Amino acid sequence: MRLTDRLLAELGDPGLEQIGGMLATDAGRARDAIAAASGMIVGGMARDAEHPDGAEALRAALDEHTDADPFNGDVASLARDGQNILAHVLGGQGTETVAYGLARLSGLDPGAVMRLLALLAPMVMSLLAIRAGELDMTTEEMAAELARERATLPDELAALLADAFGDLPEPHTTRGARGPAW
Repeated sequence: MRLTDRLLAELGDPGLEQIGGMLATDAGRARDAIAAASGMIVGGMARDAEHPDGAEALRAALDEHTDADPFNGDVASLARDGQNILAHVLGGQGTETVAYGLARLSGLDPGAVMRLLALLAPMVMSLLAIRAGELDMTTEEMAAELARERATLPDELAALLADAFGDLPEPHTTRGARGPAW
């Protein structure tokens, strides 16, 4: 199960409704926004993990999130943790590029999308920490898992992620098979 799918399952209908309220939209659009935003976070983690130093730093950071329960934490501390995570995996300019790109694709407010990214980042990190622990993943296995998940991003999200990093997107034949239909 992809991290995005697990995140949506953990949030459930009550979480989707709450996030929908935060985004001033319905639960269906909130689901699509969460899937897209978490895909961007996973993609940023995958990019970091391409480099041995980045993979080691990410793996070490997972240890700090193993026992955390961001699904029951207070929003202010989640947002602070999320901003720190986003700074590492997307960078300041990359986070803004992703937020504004997701807002453009979804029709949602860019400020609300920025808050969503910060809220979801610790959740994604926690879910990755749990998976890495359950499967006793090495750093290399974690990096490979993230790369596989990034490869499932729909084309428009892969292009947005590439834009955030100033890269040219790589063509993937598996893109578009799963993910939000914007």
